[in-house]
Amino acid sequence: MLNETNEALAQENVLLRQRIQALVEKNNLLDSINIKDSIDYTRYSFIIAKVANNSIHRKNNYLTLDKGALDGVESGMGVITSNGIVGIVLNTSDHFSSVQSLLHPDSKISVTLDSSLVFGSLVWGNNIDSRFAMVRDIPNHVHVQKGEKVFTSGYSLFPSGIYVGEVIETGITSGESFLDLKIKLSTDFNNLHHVYIVKDLFVEEKEDLEQLNFGNG
Repeated sequence: MLNETNEALAQENVLLRQRIQALVEKNNLLDSINIKDSIDYTRYSFIIAKVANNSIHRKNNYLTLDKGALDGVESGMGVITSNGIVGIVLNTSDHFSSVQSLLHPDSKISVTLDSSLVFGSLVWGNNIDSRFAMVRDIPNHVHVQKGEKVFTSGYSLFPSGIYVGEVIETGITSGESFLDLKIKLSTDFNNLHHVYIVKDLFVEEKEDLEQLNFGNG
């Protein structure tokens, strides 16, 4: 009887140690997120995952993460690192999820410029280099300088203020009314190990309300 009690206590101690370690890792990782504005933790929560697979040299790039439906991961959630944007969850199994990388021509994320707060769309397009991307649809009257920082706008799947990268080339004509900007991405896609899956706790409420307004034309 005593041996059984000791064994149960030992197992409980192991579980407690694992939980404490998980909390320490979570706090350290979340504290390191490079974000302009403080995160509203009443709206967003984060699931920490390890990268199980990652492609960066294909035309259409994807990642596999070691967290899935049983961990609360759902299709459409944003994925970030402590340094920037990674992509969007496509599909899940019980224990894994697939992510459409930012390095995919169908990825499009709303971003804003630091100085003017003008909105644009972050896209990878036909880039073959994982270090760079484009910000499109910037009104051509906006003066943008090299080195200006770019952040998420909060209009897409991601909290506002997450650092995306900095402008390295301006004045790229994209029609009469708009300009494109080339940016150096803050995310190092060659060196991804841990990521955060962003869970918007209010997303269903927001989408239901928007459907009432925008869904009727």
